[in-house]
Amino acid sequence: MSADSTSFNHPSFGRMTPDRVIIFDTTLRDGEQSPGFSMNLAEKLRMAEALATLGVDVIEAGFPVASKGDFESVNEIARHTKGVVVCALARSGGAKDIVAAGEALAPAERRRIHNFISTSPLHMKYKLRMEPETVLELITSGNTAARNLTDDVEWSAEDGSRTDPDFLCRCVEAAIKAGATTINIPDTVGYATPEDMEKIFAMVRARVPGADQVILSAHNHNDLGLGVANTLASLRGGARQVECTINGIGERAGNAALEEIVMALRTRHDQYPYTTNIQTTDLLKVSRMLATITSFDVQPNKAIVGRNAFAHESGIHQDGVLKNAATYEIMTPESVGWSRSSLVMGKHSGRAAFRDKLKALGYADMDDARLNEAFSRFKDLADRKKVVYDDDIVALVDDEARDHDHIRFAALDLTSSSGKPSSAALTIQVDGQDVQANATGNGPVDAAFNALRQAFPHEARLALFSVGAVTEGTDAQARTTVRLEENGKLVDGQGADADTVVSAVRAYVHALNKLLVKRARTAPEALTA
Repeated sequence: MSADSTSFNHPSFGRMTPDRVIIFDTTLRDGEQSPGFSMNLAEKLRMAEALATLGVDVIEAGFPVASKGDFESVNEIARHTKGVVVCALARSGGAKDIVAAGEALAPAERRRIHNFISTSPLHMKYKLRMEPETVLELITSGNTAARNLTDDVEWSAEDGSRTDPDFLCRCVEAAIKAGATTINIPDTVGYATPEDMEKIFAMVRARVPGADQVILSAHNHNDLGLGVANTLASLRGGARQVECTINGIGERAGNAALEEIVMALRTRHDQYPYTTNIQTTDLLKVSRMLATITSFDVQPNKAIVGRNAFAHESGIHQDGVLKNAATYEIMTPESVGWSRSSLVMGKHSGRAAFRDKLKALGYADMDDARLNEAFSRFKDLADRKKVVYDDDIVALVDDEARDHDHIRFAALDLTSSSGKPSSAALTIQVDGQDVQANATGNGPVDAAFNALRQAFPHEARLALFSVGAVTEGTDAQARTTVRLEENGKLVDGQGADADTVVSAVRAYVHALNKLLVKRARTAPEALTA
């Protein structure tokens, strides 16, 4: 659809007008496939609810055939998340995939099956080992099977940006004839330029019969840093659905970032006269939630949601902003969820002030149990530090907001002196039961980790151990990152505490919980002729 297109009816969204852009969020599917990322069921449900509140139109909840855990996640999100289309991924040539997707989506108010198959010469020859005619047959059979289970069917041409144009048009035509109502042409490996993507969508609209009666969708990866630019160019070419993720997470260099796309449309409405349903004031909150759950911090200079996105250090810039914010700010911080807070936190601050500070920092949805634990840790920290900075609060709240559903840190006693082995007495809770262990090691961290391996035996290898200070000063909290590797699966955990060794143990425990989620996930068999 272009600006002069006629409108049409879509099974999930009703009358589609030329200025309407569907936001398809794939944080829980493509985003979670990133190395080191994983979410348990409770975390996925929290994210799905937050995405629905944010105003996304479609939530891609997972790949049901991949594992029992993926099936359960899609099924529970379909059961509990209201007001959005819940989508499940399947392969066009996988009969089991289509059936699993349909069964997982059964409880949803509105459901979509998203099936895909590779269409580029490179993928067909080396990945699928199929002839083009076989791929066309699977497109027809896959979309027909999906349409028998739901009226809302999406088909994707994997590696579409590197597909022969004539063959791409044949594939799109076959998918539409078989019942697809959304056609996605992804730049799967982030190879395309904005000019490429605009031309591809314009070509499909011009050449494929029925293309003006379906939604064309863009899914752009960020390998060359062009994900958002390619998405905006795709809209110029006629796409009216954008597939994106919170914070731009995704495989390799990630996906086009939802918050950047949405704010580009809002800020440059003169160039992109399109509308979305996104409540932009919730962007920071959802970004923070995802960073907390995945333990992957947003880079400080990240557009829209990075902590420096609205910071001005240059004297010239500061002078201009004080006179008129529009001199250096093209959008207001408040428009994406930042707020100006003058609350100074210390040991005399009460629970109400702490809750207000959390809201100002983007943590509006903490339940009472987590809030109480975070407040308790805050008071303990305030007793030990002269000044509690916002970053201190963010670090400890992130630590408490994570779901540690199997293993939790309880207590640690250390003995350490120069020239002698260190010893650690550790208590953790495993499924609610206290487990204690004592161990020695070459230093306090080594001793604590050895005790943790005794308390919860495992064979995972420590692949990364990194410690940084949350703020300045010798009394600063430590923020530790631990990466574990087991059978090729990577997970990252984070922890924060005024005691560096405790922060390390918290990070290790967080990584172990994520590893338990990864263990349950297996890749489906390769699809070949």
